[in-house]
Amino acid sequence: MRVLGVDPGLTRCGVGVVEGVAGRPLTMLGVGVVRTPADAETGQRLVAIERGIEEWLDQHRPELVAVERVFSQHNVRTVMGTAQASAVAMLCASRRGIPVALHTPSEVKAAVTGSGRADKAQVGAMVTRLLRLDAPPKPADAADALALAICHIWRAPAQNRLQQAVAAHRALKGRTA
Repeated sequence: MRVLGVDPGLTRCGVGVVEGVAGRPLTMLGVGVVRTPADAETGQRLVAIERGIEEWLDQHRPELVAVERVFSQHNVRTVMGTAQASAVAMLCASRRGIPVALHTPSEVKAAVTGSGRADKAQVGAMVTRLLRLDAPPKPADAADALALAICHIWRAPAQNRLQQAVAAHRALKGRTA
């Protein structure tokens, strides 16, 4: 499975592509950041993020895009920018028919480090180790994007089994009604 992880942000939108399956060594195919100038108009920044994500989709052809689920923060302005960048990533993938999965920051941290409260340094260190890299990707947004992709690859088999079980239960329930 090839997954493009997106750590959404209006100034720095982390992107990273990981390939592999749960239980096997994973491979990083690319990592980077789509940057926009803080003093640019919001609409122009979103267009720049769209172009950047489209380039990543063209270059790496992922089977799925994993995006960090926006969660409530104290700074409403930061949440708005994150949500807008997240929506752009979801739109780009959906326009191409690529499935999108959302993961909370604590889900990603728990999947990669074993603790949902891990800090950025711990996430970066584990991403480096899991992907057998020489150094943690910089900035942290890039490492977080890789962590999102890893999280999805590892969680997808369990999520698929759960969805199949729910569908089977509903089908069985429908026959007995």
